[in-house]
Amino acid sequence: MQPITLQENQAAIEARNLLARSQQELPSETSRAILEMVTTIMVYKFTQLSRAEVEAMLGISLQQTRVYQEAREDEAKLLILRQLTRRVGEVPESVRVQIDPLSITQLESLAEALLDFSNLSDLDAWLAQQGA
Repeated sequence: MQPITLQENQAAIEARNLLARSQQELPSETSRAILEMVTTIMVYKFTQLSRAEVEAMLGISLQQTRVYQEAREDEAKLLILRQLTRRVGEVPESVRVQIDPLSITQLESLAEALLDFSNLSDLDAWLAQQGA
């Protein structure tokens, strides 16, 4: 938690040291939890930095973190819902609820499939095939 209270330049150094120590000294599950916590703290502490800048600062790839994956899924859902609205009209809340739990892989499949949709029933059929 120390990186929260430190000045920005010192916070980056301490975060890198903490990540390195956790990878060397702790079981992988604990190290992973620390990675998640530290990257979340640093992303929120350095909101003015790009993802690439935060990665360079910490010496890691944020793509493997849960925060990054969740953000990617949220962005994909928003984009797909906009595309669906344009393609088949307003998407009812009951259908949005079915789209929400889809994995990133399923969202990517839906993004491709929606190009062939002509109405809402096409979307309903696709979701039924996914078990959503």
